[in-house]
Amino acid sequence: MRDDRRLRSVDLARLAGLSTQQIRNYEDAGVLPPAARTASGYRVFGEVHRRALLAYRALLKGYGPVTATPVMRCVHDGDVPGALALVDAAHAALHEERNALRAAREALDSLAGEDPAPPPASPDLRIGEVAALLGVRTSALRVWEAAGLLTPRRERGTGYRVFGPADVRDARLVHTLRRGHHLFDRIRPVLDGLRREGSGEALRAALDARDEALTARTRAMLEGAGALHAYLGDRERLSAAGTTTGSTAGGPGPSPR
Repeated sequence: MRDDRRLRSVDLARLAGLSTQQIRNYEDAGVLPPAARTASGYRVFGEVHRRALLAYRALLKGYGPVTATPVMRCVHDGDVPGALALVDAAHAALHEERNALRAAREALDSLAGEDPAPPPASPDLRIGEVAALLGVRTSALRVWEAAGLLTPRRERGTGYRVFGPADVRDARLVHTLRRGHHLFDRIRPVLDGLRREGSGEALRAALDARDEALTARTRAMLEGAGALHAYLGDRERLSAAGTTTGSTAGGPGPSPR
């Protein structure tokens, strides 16, 4: 394929299944390098723009527009280290998400034998009664409440804490997880997940689904990073050949449509 061929906005649009306006928006946003212009002001794209578009579309699949757009903008501003730093940050965030998912699994495993479902209706309990039931101090329950792990209601008039069956269940689960040395920020998503999903089995299925989604995203990110690497090499080669960008092009030029 020739590196100096001229492309219209519509040519690039058809390549990616986009509108010509999106191609113009991409150039304005720095996703594509600046296009050359004819004497009459029409955009003239080239091979470097085609390759930039392909790299960006690959980045979008794994990194999303919030990362992919500034990555390409950095590249076209000449700040390749800045672009790679954004890629690194995205991978680091994904790593942290995997760590959180692993911690949630470990916490859920610690609850083996515990029934996360609310127990049958029973009389409400005061904080001292719950502490005695679990074998902990009332101060521990207050700390867990302050951390957002427990949300007992307050009795009108007296302001005393009132633990219903679901509150007692949550306190028991927190106690079990704390004995397993799980930190509050790891316990909170497990409790939220159990409340949302309704059972340990349902939460485990949700964690499995999230794990599959992370794996798919990782593969898409690897594909996008590979496309970016190839594009950086293409730019260097095309730049050396003098066929990357230009300010004007001769002749009346192609229609922007």
